[in-house]
Amino acid sequence: MLAVLLDPDQCHGGVLASTIAELKSNTPDFIFVGGSHTVNSIDSLIDLLKDEVNTNIVLFPGNASQFSPNADALLYLSLLSGRNAEFLIGQHVGSAVAIKKSDIEVIPTGYLLIDGGKLTSVEYISNTRPIPRDKKEIALSTAVAAELLGMRLVYLEAGSGANFPVPGDMIKYVKEGLSLPLIVGGGIRNVQQLKEAFDAGADIVVVGNIFETRPTKIEEFVTFTKEYTLEE
Repeated sequence: MLAVLLDPDQCHGGVLASTIAELKSNTPDFIFVGGSHTVNSIDSLIDLLKDEVNTNIVLFPGNASQFSPNADALLYLSLLSGRNAEFLIGQHVGSAVAIKKSDIEVIPTGYLLIDGGKLTSVEYISNTRPIPRDKKEIALSTAVAAELLGMRLVYLEAGSGANFPVPGDMIKYVKEGLSLPLIVGGGIRNVQQLKEAFDAGADIVVVGNIFETRPTKIEEFVTFTKEYTLEE
């Protein structure tokens, strides 16, 4: 499946109008909304998307302030690849009561930052080091820890605008040792990289950065995903 990631700070004005027009004609399985550092309103973007696009809107929050009860679901992310308690549990405490009082579907997700060849916003904001690209054993051990802790998804993230996506051999290695659905994102700019992630075992691939400058590319990615799924 394909998730299109929209960052409220990058997707506004003319870019937002073009993106919504594309999403209405070429609807992905999910729209993820959020970012590492978001200033613009999450609520207004979600409300607009729900009015205009018929798909599942999932929160992908960078911190507790990005929670919105208006989304369909929330990826309750715990940054297990790092050792910063703020993103392991601290931000969760700040939003837990509001989330529990809402009707939103909460999906506990083990979030693993993988080296994408450059310093990304996730690494900078979270003040954590990514798992090296050649350390697939560490990635698997961390993913299995997420599973044993009762999480429902594992997310391998190279970071927005990464020079390189998560390596295919790492995706394959983690998927083979894991019993949970696997999300992969970061650094994916073309359908060949999308195919490589699917071939390696990714259940959901997240693409966002390329659409901020070229929203018309959404059609290509959505069409490829649908055709790939039919072939499977």
